[in-house]
Amino acid sequence: MVVEHAELTVEAGREEEFQEVFGKARELLAEAAGFRWAELLRCEERPRTFLLLVGWESVEAHTAGFRESERFARWRALVGPFFTEPPAVEHYHELGPRFSG
Repeated sequence: MVVEHAELTVEAGREEEFQEVFGKARELLAEAAGFRWAELLRCEERPRTFLLLVGWESVEAHTAGFRESERFARWRALVGPFFTEPPAVEHYHELGPRFSG
């Protein structure tokens, strides 16, 4: 499994609206082949910045499967208007189980 790490910068004053719309966009992610889980975090120090973490079966499930699909076009139509710059996206390989305390 890989984790997509996407830093999203949202237009000032639209952060709450983005969070609401993302709830709908999350459903499109969940329907994608190879999708495992998703988490949206908001930065404390830079409140216009969000971190989207998505677990995928593989990099290809994200880049070829989801990003080249009609579902991605619908996802981007929902969340894209909030972005002030293109998202910075990278993929990370899990090295072991998550730690919990």
